[in-house]
Amino acid sequence: MTRFGYFLSSEEYTPEQLLEQARLAEQAGFDALWISDHFHPWTDAQGESPFVWSMIGAVAQVCDLPVTTAVTCPTVRTHPAIIAQAAATSAVLLGPGKFTLGVGSGEALNEHVLGDAWPRTDVRLEMLEEAVEVIRKLWTGEVVSHEGRHYTVDTARIYTLPDTPPDIYMSAFGPKALEVAGRIADGFITTQPDAESVKEFRAAKGADAPTQAGFKVAWGPTRDEAIDAAYALWPNAGVPGELSQVLPSPRHFEQAAELVTREKFAEKGAFGPDVAEHVEAFTPFVEAGFDDVYVANMGPHYADMLAAYGSDVLPELRSRS
Repeated sequence: MTRFGYFLSSEEYTPEQLLEQARLAEQAGFDALWISDHFHPWTDAQGESPFVWSMIGAVAQVCDLPVTTAVTCPTVRTHPAIIAQAAATSAVLLGPGKFTLGVGSGEALNEHVLGDAWPRTDVRLEMLEEAVEVIRKLWTGEVVSHEGRHYTVDTARIYTLPDTPPDIYMSAFGPKALEVAGRIADGFITTQPDAESVKEFRAAKGADAPTQAGFKVAWGPTRDEAIDAAYALWPNAGVPGELSQVLPSPRHFEQAAELVTREKFAEKGAFGPDVAEHVEAFTPFVEAGFDDVYVANMGPHYADMLAAYGSDVLPELRSRS
């Protein structure tokens, strides 16, 4: 049976709003939470970017839902040894089995901030594979020294650890990334209703290998108002191809998003207060075979969205699954 989660968009909402959403999501009957990890928002209009590890610690105090980072890049901006410690503490705070470390190869938007060069795709995937190796070594609780191609760890040990190490899920778009995910990850993450990738990942990892996907909707008093609010904040959602991995700043995303029309933007997702439209937005992901499907709200009406999902959308989804 598909589980349905709520996606905490750290790029758009303040820390206080994210905590309110976590509480409301639990009250509405969502099964789990995603939370994004960004240094910058995608556009200045989104306007937020709280530190994900502080937020997870706070979320652990206000609700009991499991949390997955969607996703953390443990390669450039933050050394994998630090991610290993942060994730271990998050797992302890959330409780047994309630934290999953979602990782990915990242975006220049967040990773260039210390002045490091942004590597090409093959190198980023190579770095991610080594980073996951480092993280898993440190989660053993042993003293770790590592001399790799990309990372050095010198007699490091993590003392605060959960009884069982968290699972690591990997975000993967395209065959090269999916092949790496099949080698190093416990689960697969994406934002596309990609049935073929689900099939390929499970062929590599086993028929029960977990898969997660997420997408965005916008609740509002009317469909037009919801589209307007979402388009003002998230026009970058229509930016195609690899641009999201290589553009370095919100300003550049705003420039690229000028090519995304309101009409084109409104073709994907659910907008407004029509419950049936929101229910149907999940259908491609459920049919693709994902175990967990997460939905984020765009715009100011998240409380109304969460209430409507609790009373109408989630019960209908569960009756179908």
